[in-house]
Amino acid sequence: MNRADTAADRVLSLVRLRAQRLTLWMEQVWQAGRSSPDQGLAITAGEVAWVLAGDAAAREEAAFFAADPRAVDLSAAIGRAQGVLAVDAAWAPLVATFGLSAEEADFLALLAATEIDPGLQRVMAYLHDDSRLTQPTPALSMRLAGSARGPWIGAGIRRWRLATPVDDAPAHALTTAWRIDPAVVLALHDGVWSDPKIADAATTVAVDQHAVGLDLHAAALAALRATGDLTEVELTGPKGIGRQTLAARFAFGRGQVLLAADTPALLARGLDAREAVTRVLRQAKANGALAYFRDADAVAAAEWSLARGLGVAFLRGSRESTQSEAPIALTPLAQAQRLALWHAATTAPPPEILTTHRLTPAEIARLAAAPAGGPPARAGGHRPDHSLLSILPCPYDWDDLVLPADVAQQLREFVDQVRLRWSIYEEWGFGRLAHLGFGIAGLFGGPSGTGKTMAAQVMAKTLGLDLYRVDLAGVVNKYVGETEKRLREVFDACEHSGALLFFDEADALFGSRMQVKDAHDRFANIEVNYLLQRIESFDGVAILATNRRGDVDPAFVRRLRFVIEFLPPRPDERLSLWRRALLPLSPSGEALLDDIDFPLLAERLQMTGAEIKNTALAAAFLAKAEGGRIGMRHVMSAAQRESAKRGERLRVPLREAVSG
Repeated sequence: MNRADTAADRVLSLVRLRAQRLTLWMEQVWQAGRSSPDQGLAITAGEVAWVLAGDAAAREEAAFFAADPRAVDLSAAIGRAQGVLAVDAAWAPLVATFGLSAEEADFLALLAATEIDPGLQRVMAYLHDDSRLTQPTPALSMRLAGSARGPWIGAGIRRWRLATPVDDAPAHALTTAWRIDPAVVLALHDGVWSDPKIADAATTVAVDQHAVGLDLHAAALAALRATGDLTEVELTGPKGIGRQTLAARFAFGRGQVLLAADTPALLARGLDAREAVTRVLRQAKANGALAYFRDADAVAAAEWSLARGLGVAFLRGSRESTQSEAPIALTPLAQAQRLALWHAATTAPPPEILTTHRLTPAEIARLAAAPAGGPPARAGGHRPDHSLLSILPCPYDWDDLVLPADVAQQLREFVDQVRLRWSIYEEWGFGRLAHLGFGIAGLFGGPSGTGKTMAAQVMAKTLGLDLYRVDLAGVVNKYVGETEKRLREVFDACEHSGALLFFDEADALFGSRMQVKDAHDRFANIEVNYLLQRIESFDGVAILATNRRGDVDPAFVRRLRFVIEFLPPRPDERLSLWRRALLPLSPSGEALLDDIDFPLLAERLQMTGAEIKNTALAAAFLAKAEGGRIGMRHVMSAAQRESAKRGERLRVPLREAVSG
């Protein structure tokens, strides 16, 4: 497009012609002594008389424009410029799109011209007969256009924020100076509406052809197509579930593109909610796009009510519903859909987590794009970022666990249920029996050191899950409602990450409900009741570990899929633990042990696995300090100290153990 053909130049040409015509008249008035040529502080009698002449002055002005040859030529040129601008490919749609009246279109043209050519600001001051008014006013716009004076409405300009009063002056006053929005000027230059204040935070999204071909979220799409008022629609679901993809597909079916706005990013730019929403909607309206607001819960419901008044179709997306009307919820993909989406993205064999976890489309896309030979794929697309969670390493395998056969079998069944749950729920149709939640939770009970944490680590490693331990000291809070709030954050952070949630010493949180005697008891029961509901609806995998099995509320036990009791090891198990803890050779092949009586240790020292580990480690330090191998003397000395931690003394005399 040539520079002379832009709407900006046509607007500027029209305004200059109008300013020239009015300037001729002002010179005529000045020469007649009815105006101050230097805009001084003194007000002449002739000027006062001229102002008070009212309609007579207006008729004289009109007569001058009709009789003066120069004014006649300018009026003819103005008419031609108006005709050209009225059909301009950028100007005409702008006026029609935002429903501007002729009066508003004239004012917007004046504002745009003053922004395009800053030198016109001095002309504005001259035409206002006031050196302070360098920005256009509605009163001046009416005079330039030759229209009758009347009240200034400017409803379209105000509604769409195409211009705003300078210094927050009253918008209805004829003498208020205004400044145009930069987006309007850019549209006149480029012919396309692009608002710099929302750039990068509101972008056009193309339809995902993979999603179209696989028909993901077909039920939600059908519900969306059946909706009459799109401004009432809220798409809900976890991050990465495909809310924006569904919106783009819906827009594609309407013959539109999707203008997707990152709502928190808009607000982070310093825009208030109303302005941010308006800017997105006017860009969508100007470009014929369908607006979609991502994470729309960042904006209050009242602002969305006002946005509906603009009459522009838009969709909102949020993780949970923020309105009273029933939202359109995007449900997790079925196992067959997950596999189909994977095969549509890559020819690589699908990882196991596609069948064991309900990954979102975004998570599947990230896994498919991961380089071959990289770190093993883990369940969940992101690691939960929360101060109350700490990740535990998972270095152990099944061979490292020394447990009774029945306990080990229960743990393996736990793992199998996590792996096979979607096949059972979806392929076999047993999901109807888990209507409150598809998660799996278990309780590990038993004394400290009996392997509860290690068992959770082994399970997490086997399943390819991250293991997160909850900081109970940070969760429990004395203030009413704070404990529930923090637990809600913890569950929400882990639910869609695919992580395994581990509550150690869970009896502190999941203890029995008490008889209400005062307000503290009542609020404590509210916390327990909330936890009962949340653990049941939790869609992930959770393990609760406790040293006091009897203190756990029975209502919790009924909601748990597994209750596994970890007992202190028996002599044969202790023998295995001692042999694993005290290895005969170092990694370099050096002999480390000196006549260790393993059967005696297993039979006479009634220790847990953790105590055996600590004793073996302490014995190694004792032997190394002496410069020799680990003997029974070192082991028994370390065992004496380990037993003292729990306030006990060894029943096996040291001399007897050493002598054999």
